[in-house]
Amino acid sequence: MNLATKDIRHNLGRFSLTALGIGLLLMLVMGMGGIYRGLVEEATLLVDRIGADLWVVQKDTRGPFAEISRIPRDMEDRVLAVPGVETARGFISHTVQRNYKGKTLRLTIQGLSWPLDRGLWLPIAAGRSLGQAHYEMVADKTSGLQVGDKIKLGKNVFTVKGLTKGMTSSAGDAMAFMTLADAQAVQFDLSPESIRVERTARVNRLFNIDLGQTQPQMSERAGGPNSGIPALGTFMISAVLVSVKHGYNIEAVAKQIEAWPDVSVYTEDGQKQLLLKGNVDRARRQLGLFRALLIIVSAIIMALILYTLTLDKLHDIAMLKLIGARNSVILGLIMQQALLLGVIGFCIAYLLGQWIFPYFPRRVVLVRSDLYILALIVFVISILASMLGIWRAIRTDPGEVLS
Repeated sequence: MNLATKDIRHNLGRFSLTALGIGLLLMLVMGMGGIYRGLVEEATLLVDRIGADLWVVQKDTRGPFAEISRIPRDMEDRVLAVPGVETARGFISHTVQRNYKGKTLRLTIQGLSWPLDRGLWLPIAAGRSLGQAHYEMVADKTSGLQVGDKIKLGKNVFTVKGLTKGMTSSAGDAMAFMTLADAQAVQFDLSPESIRVERTARVNRLFNIDLGQTQPQMSERAGGPNSGIPALGTFMISAVLVSVKHGYNIEAVAKQIEAWPDVSVYTEDGQKQLLLKGNVDRARRQLGLFRALLIIVSAIIMALILYTLTLDKLHDIAMLKLIGARNSVILGLIMQQALLLGVIGFCIAYLLGQWIFPYFPRRVVLVRSDLYILALIVFVISILASMLGIWRAIRTDPGEVLS
């Protein structure tokens, strides 16, 4: 006869509610760990997916995700001329926020170097990748957009041709992919009035110098589009993604490019470290600390629950002692119940988490190794928590049953 199971059957309702409460508490611990892992995965997701060997960015900046990086578009051609470089792709990253169908829509725009990069590496869940140079986009499902939807960004209307799954930025915003030229047009878009004011200001500045007095015909060009003025240059890009040829040393190629005075170069691992130690570092540490506090609170609550359950059984424990039951029988009663509470609570936490976590606004990633570690922690907590009840049970006087 197993006293633990007999006692559970006798108090099935109370034991079930206790196990459910512990399960909900462990679900919070599990969810906090999943959010921590999700934050790390979101931070490095795009770097992993793109698979570039090197990231060429503006000098003394930390890349397009950590801060603003601006380099000229012709940097692609310069990088391609370096021995060992197989491909060089321009890249743009920026965030937009629009009102769409009465709701706020935030998108992290990623500009891909068309036609070299058509987004074939994207995890397409519906539709297709980019098929033409302009006015198409691929968005993540978390944006709420559907294949065929049309959305105005800047002065152009873009059609959603595909949906990805799990492509979100470190801020939790859905990513949207379009060609580099379209991403530039969205990023540097100005209202017609702003363009008119800027052109008028250029003409006025021209006439305020001697050149405007001696060559007034230049006012026609000064008041025209930016593309007609060579000194203004073209739109800038955020980075150049470099793939190194097989057999070449990546570090050696990086040193050649980094010798230039206007750029900085990071390897794929270096870019990941910048992301993890930069814009998500404090969030990672805060989540880790909060997870540790939850584990401590869980241990205290389990200890108090088991102590309370032991107090409710003091009369029975005194009776067992009076009829000559060994201490090992009483210890087994409390220890087995503690382990059962831990196991059932962990199972409830996992099952509820699988159902609830997909509805969280941020990604929750349950890693198998983390689950194993948490299961071990729950096992240790169950044993330690039972010690308080065991200590009280051992001190129980058999004579109490007669009082």
